[in-house]
Amino acid sequence: MNNVNIEKMMEFVESVKKNPENAIKKKSVSGEWIFEEGKPQFTADVAYQKGKVSLNCEFPPFAGGWGSSPDPMQYCLYGLAACFATTFVATATNENVKLKSLKVVAENKVDLRKQLGLSKEPIIQSVGLKVQADADVPRTTLEKLVKLAEERCPGTECVIRSVPFSVELE
Repeated sequence: MNNVNIEKMMEFVESVKKNPENAIKKKSVSGEWIFEEGKPQFTADVAYQKGKVSLNCEFPPFAGGWGSSPDPMQYCLYGLAACFATTFVATATNENVKLKSLKVVAENKVDLRKQLGLSKEPIIQSVGLKVQADADVPRTTLEKLVKLAEERCPGTECVIRSVPFSVELE
C-alpha cells in the first residue's frame, strides 16, 4: 500500500521491539569542494543500498555561484520535504490509510546578513511545510496524520529541537 514495502517495515518494527538498539542508525555524507572555476562548487557521492548518486551544489549566483547546480539550502529543504513525505506515508500506511496523492512543499525565509559578517541576527527566520494529501478519509484523519508525521519526522525534529551538534577540524 502507498508504495511501501510493508513486509520490510513490519520486520524492522518487530526487530526494534525485540532489541531497541536496532533503531539506532548512523548516516554520513562526505563531499569535496571543487576549485575549478565555472564548475559546481561542492560535490558528494551519496551511497544507498543499490547504488549511489552524485550530488552537486554551489552558492546561488547572487552569492558567487555559477547557477549550474542547486544551492545547499535547496538540498536542505528537499531533505526536509522528502523526510516529512516519507514519514507521512509510513504513518498513513500504519494507520491503514490508502493515499491517492501527496505533495509536500518546504519553504524557508533567511536573512543572510549574519553569513556575510554584517549582523548577529539569526539567519533562519522561518521554516514551514505545506502538505496536500488526498485519500478517501475525513479531513480530520488527514489532520491527524499530519500531526503524527510532524511528531515523528527526523527532519522536523532537526528544525524544532536543539540537537547536539559538533564541528571537528581533522
